[in-house]
Amino acid sequence: MKRYFAVVLLIFTSLTFYAQDDENPVSWTHEVKKISDTEFDLIIKGDIFKGWHVYSQFTAEGGSLPSEFTYKKAGVDYELVGGTKESPTETAYSDIFEVDETFFRKQAVFTQRVKLLKPDIRQIDVNLFYQVCKEVCIAVDKDFIFVLDGGEAVTVEKNVDDRSLAMGETLKLNLKNKDRLTEGSDSNPETSSLWVIFGFGFLGGLIALLTPCVFPMIPLTVSFFTKQAQNKSKGIVNALLYGFFIVLIYVLLSLPFHIFDSVDSQILNTIATNIWLNLAFFIIFVFFAFSFFGYYELTLPSSWANKMDDASNKVGGAIGIFFMAVTLAIVSFSCTGPILGGLLGSTTLAEGEVANNLTAGMTGFGVALAFPFALFAMFPAWLNSLPKSGGWMTTVKVVLGFLELALAFKFLSNADLVGNWGIFKREIFLGVWILLFVLLTLYLFGLIRFKHDGPKQRLSLGRKITGLISFAFTVYMVLGVLKFTNLKLLSGFPPPDFYSVYQQESDCPLGIDCYKDFNEGVAYAKSVGKPILLDFTGWACVNCRKMEENVWSDPEVYPLLKDEYVLISLYIDDRKALPETEQFDFKYDSGRVKTIQTIGQKWGTFQTVNFNSASQPYYVLISPELEVLNRAIQSAPSDEYRDWLRKGLENLKSLGKN
Repeated sequence: MKRYFAVVLLIFTSLTFYAQDDENPVSWTHEVKKISDTEFDLIIKGDIFKGWHVYSQFTAEGGSLPSEFTYKKAGVDYELVGGTKESPTETAYSDIFEVDETFFRKQAVFTQRVKLLKPDIRQIDVNLFYQVCKEVCIAVDKDFIFVLDGGEAVTVEKNVDDRSLAMGETLKLNLKNKDRLTEGSDSNPETSSLWVIFGFGFLGGLIALLTPCVFPMIPLTVSFFTKQAQNKSKGIVNALLYGFFIVLIYVLLSLPFHIFDSVDSQILNTIATNIWLNLAFFIIFVFFAFSFFGYYELTLPSSWANKMDDASNKVGGAIGIFFMAVTLAIVSFSCTGPILGGLLGSTTLAEGEVANNLTAGMTGFGVALAFPFALFAMFPAWLNSLPKSGGWMTTVKVVLGFLELALAFKFLSNADLVGNWGIFKREIFLGVWILLFVLLTLYLFGLIRFKHDGPKQRLSLGRKITGLISFAFTVYMVLGVLKFTNLKLLSGFPPPDFYSVYQQESDCPLGIDCYKDFNEGVAYAKSVGKPILLDFTGWACVNCRKMEENVWSDPEVYPLLKDEYVLISLYIDDRKALPETEQFDFKYDSGRVKTIQTIGQKWGTFQTVNFNSASQPYYVLISPELEVLNRAIQSAPSDEYRDWLRKGLENLKSLGKN
């Protein structure tokens, strides 16, 4: 099972990390060695930080990503003499990929001999793509400029032709009254979202406490601290410190994700809506679910726990307590790992920055996990009131397994929506969820069993109540599929109503007429003299679905959207390729160039450039003449959203456009 866990860990790390040069754990230098008037050796040296390694060009197929060189204008200005030589390499067997991998550990040296085909060539540009790994793997692109005559390098900016410049200008709007976009926005909309995610993390930690990997540790650990201390107050202080270190460990796990802070503003959305990442999460969550069902155990290497335990005994004091907390995190991983995986996955679905979301969730998880250790240390007599370990913890794990499966299919649905495959439609998604909760209900009532269940016993009251809740939820979903009720409680999880197996009159939310191209929508708005609701949304955007199904459907909101505004919905995560004639390079004011190849890239750049925002949902009210009519908003309750729409109409009238 260790090998399977390693695969899971690699998927998490390699798919969710990307580095810029200033965060790169390899320091590169390069030089030119003259062999003759027409032949030169291009030498690239990389000093690799301790603990990291870079993969060779020739590492085994089926393993990690190899290094890859691109010699620009090779065959035109010069020719390559042989292949790129490299040293000093090491080879080791990879348990993850089951192949022998070749890599550099402390230093990488690459040498390529070139022969000039044109005598006036003085500069050669080379690109190196490589993967550097430690606990995480980072894919990096690095450019080198070799000056053959020893002079100054000439940095050639990416050529943006007149066509691209002209097409880029069409993305920039001449907005009027632009200061209205932030008018009255004195609060951070992300703050409340972070508290919600903290709450979910806290709930996840409470659930983890009920698992057989954690629950028995509470009385053992608290008793240890109270007995080992010279006095009661010292025991309490040690237990509180132990709880603090538990929280700290889970917060530290989220810190690597803050490397995204310096990346392009659209990268987080790209990651969260990446088809392959969503498919990877689907596989991982199914893998986690079956571990909860008892078919196998997810465990970190036992040597890790033994080393941490030895360190805590040898060091003593605060540092020893810290190693005890690390030991708890390692030993309890088979139960906490799938819950933490769910937390990682859910942060990619939440509004706001992935790193901030994950830190908030991890903090909540750690606080909940640490809370009982501190509480029972202060009141040790309460330990007698704890229920005894037993079969009820197995029930908790199985219930978690079904919930993991349900969440897994959400990620499969995301991949289907973003890829526009048309396979996992709304009714199919709900059908799968109904089947899962039918099975959960049957399990809770003892009608089906798993291999790690103990002897059959009388059902407890808690199990019966949970079974009734599962049954009621199943009935609720069935009524939703049959259209007897709308599924507001599930808003954002199933695919939208218009993504249905049945023929729909419109592929827009709630059947409202909408445009998916900005210029087409503006042209129509001008022809009918109506203001525009600019809706930056996404196929896999949970909060977008919640707004559409809970707020837009409100009887006082829906008529305003349908009759008073022209809806332009721009999907930021749409992976459909633009026609070749519409693909271009966009040059930012900073000089950075971004290639626009998909619909999502186009509208994501459009949102960033004009509204300095990269999150969805994001709503803007403008007139056909591009006058901003009200402040931009994201999620809002029905009454606030209604008033916001009405204020936009009032401001339009004040401009003399009725």
